[in-house]
Amino acid sequence: MKILLYVCYSLLLAISISRAADSNTIVLDDIGVKNLRIETVVVEETDFEETAFALGRIDEIPENHAVVSSRISGRVMGLDFKEGETVEKGQVLVVVESRHVGDPPPSIKLMAPMGGLVVASHVRLGEPVEPDKALLDISDLTEVFAIARVPESQIAMLKPGSNAHIHVPALGEQSFEGEMIRFGSRADRESGTVDAVFKLPNPGMRMRPNMRAEFSIVLSRRENVMAVPRVALQGEPSNRFVYVRHFDLKNAFIKAPVQVGAMNDRMVEIVSGIFPADEVVTRGAYSLSFAGGGSVSLKEALDAAHGHEHAEDGGELTPEKKAEIAAVNNGGKVDADGGSGSSWMYVSGVLFILLLGSLITKKRGASYHQPNDC
Repeated sequence: MKILLYVCYSLLLAISISRAADSNTIVLDDIGVKNLRIETVVVEETDFEETAFALGRIDEIPENHAVVSSRISGRVMGLDFKEGETVEKGQVLVVVESRHVGDPPPSIKLMAPMGGLVVASHVRLGEPVEPDKALLDISDLTEVFAIARVPESQIAMLKPGSNAHIHVPALGEQSFEGEMIRFGSRADRESGTVDAVFKLPNPGMRMRPNMRAEFSIVLSRRENVMAVPRVALQGEPSNRFVYVRHFDLKNAFIKAPVQVGAMNDRMVEIVSGIFPADEVVTRGAYSLSFAGGGSVSLKEALDAAHGHEHAEDGGELTPEKKAEIAAVNNGGKVDADGGSGSSWMYVSGVLFILLLGSLITKKRGASYHQPNDC
């Protein structure tokens, strides 16, 4: 009796697993893949970084800032620059006419002491000037400081030479790499933070002083960690999953539950659920969550891939299965999902008979052990 119950339970479990696997497989056509803009990456073991997040700003390097001033009193007779444009070292920027009498009065040319960006102008054409007045400011922004406001509790994990991935929202999704050179001179009592100063190159001088910056400061690294891009991870914290490209079917993706570990700004550690060499969906993964069963049935995809017909649940179409389908087509009941209901009818009937037999056996046993009043 127990063996029969176990067999029936196994059969029910197998059917449930088969149907669950079918519901977790999304099959799209070529147009669906293009509309969702599906992109994948191959899972591999890599170096994983433990990071700390911080906010901050971009600032110029003080040593890379210069001003232009006149060594004589006079008035401005020529300007050859505009605020916000780049100038070269030695370029003539201002012509100052001396107040000394002459015909014409003597004049001097003021040149750029360094190459860089004209970040501020304090002079207009015809304006009188004195030696103590700065006429314009030039800043060399080929390198800049990125200053992170780091919580005091994390200071012990940082040191000069630490690296950071720096994102400047004003410049899009691009990330920059910076190296920490020193801490700030004092802590901010109100915010409980200390400045950590990173130096980084500024290609095209696109980063400008006071731009907002986001920091992922590298605290440590681990080798041979299986990780995927964070954009691939879907679901709630209690039910995380990724979509894996089917190894056999074209445009088919399997919903794979995963156990996650540590996360940083770009990657998430996968403890279990997928394997190296799996292709995980990155771009389009969120949209797949709303794709339902897809635009192509699992049966149609398997038929096309293998060149022969399959059952509605994706299983092999054995002679027994064909006979069952034929019986259904001749008047048998069909489930709402299109599959045959006969298998469930048979299992239910067997379970009912077993349950009835179990009750009769218990009743007989109870009668047998009933005490004799004689």
